Amino acid sequence: MMLFVVYVLDKPGTGKQRLALKPAQYEHLGKVENRMVTGGPLLAEDGETMIGSLLIIDLPDRAAAESWLAEAPFTQGGVFGEATIYPYKHNWPRAEGS
Repeated sequence: MMLFVVYVLDKPGTGKQRLALKPAQYEHLGKVENRMVTGGPLLAEDGETMIGSLLIIDLPDRAAAESWLAEAPFTQGGVFGEATIYPYKHNWPRAEGS
């Protein structure tokens, strides 16, 4: 397994779609909940408007990360726009005993 950062910006003007698809997206997130380090929406400067998502997920490989993202309701429903997946190494905070 390997950690991946999934960084996604929403397409402009998709706020209503995002809200409508949120229950399905949360169900999709539930499939990797036990492998998710963190995740949540990116916010605009107003601190309220959701403009994208950032997740750190432990998956077998990049292909699995790409597949998971492609199957996401926010992707299928046209909310997600530009997406980048990066391998990630967790250093801080240090795990107990390291």
